[in-house]
Amino acid sequence: MKNYKFLALGLLTALLLSCSDDNDDNPSTGSETIEPFELSDLDPSLPSFVSVKNTTPEDMKWVKVEELSDEFDTWDDTKWFNSFWNYGNTPVWMVSENSGVEDGKLFIKATLRDDPEQWFQTARVHSKAQISFPMYTECSMKTAHISAFNTFWMNNGDADNRDEIDIVENNSNPTSECADQSTKPEGFPWTPWFFPTQMNSQYFIAKDGVVERHEDNHDTRLLSRANPNKGDQWNEKYHIVGAWWIDKRTVQFYLNGEPAGRVTTDQDFTRELELIWDLWTGPECWLGGLPEKEELNDNTINTMRVDWVRTWKLESK
Repeated sequence: MKNYKFLALGLLTALLLSCSDDNDDNPSTGSETIEPFELSDLDPSLPSFVSVKNTTPEDMKWVKVEELSDEFDTWDDTKWFNSFWNYGNTPVWMVSENSGVEDGKLFIKATLRDDPEQWFQTARVHSKAQISFPMYTECSMKTAHISAFNTFWMNNGDADNRDEIDIVENNSNPTSECADQSTKPEGFPWTPWFFPTQMNSQYFIAKDGVVERHEDNHDTRLLSRANPNKGDQWNEKYHIVGAWWIDKRTVQFYLNGEPAGRVTTDQDFTRELELIWDLWTGPECWLGGLPEKEELNDNTINTMRVDWVRTWKLESK
């Protein structure tokens, strides 16, 4: 199981949100004003941020990686496969039948399994191809609205030896107990009350059981006023979430075409990584807590969906 303990400080996030509300009426990304836009107007042949604010190095170009891109018209088993290892100390049980392509979208569904211990039946989807920096990948996804983590991430290795980039982990519906700030001890470091709009991005580098990690948690409420998805929960709309893996120690995250935090590692990333999606849950409040079992029978809220995924390599012109 990934050792997720989000150390985002609630007071800092609240301060950022307060500051964003006090900005003038000019929507901006960084210090530059941008014009209002629609996500549907972004150029699909390039990373979404190129249409919003192009920061591609002048001597470089983006080249599409077809093996790691898909519009999900059908399930392509030359590109994707399921894995079946389960997160420890959780009720999760992975099966292939809880994922697939339907109505032009990749889906991962949580259903109720007839087992007292592993009752959260779900799925995980990997890419067969792997990739390393410099590259950019993004997908358009909408989350299930149950207390569970909807993820898009990159990984290669195991718990003790791996490189991992978690582009997004979102729980749009944490339990009321976990979201109730009044019950939290002083200094409680996680922010489940922000989860419905929070991005939760991080990395891990594990070598011989010693793990380095750091997070950079963004929020849809921190998007510019120009952004059509500003302030929207992850289950309400499709959000475009991506990562520019710049070099062996730097990853820049993006949300709906705008910069959404950056991490810089102390050690080098050394592995090529797979793209992965999954849907899972756990009892701890830093995950948002467990959903009610009956929610897994509700097909209106139990499914995360990915409209498309697109990946590019950055190459010299």
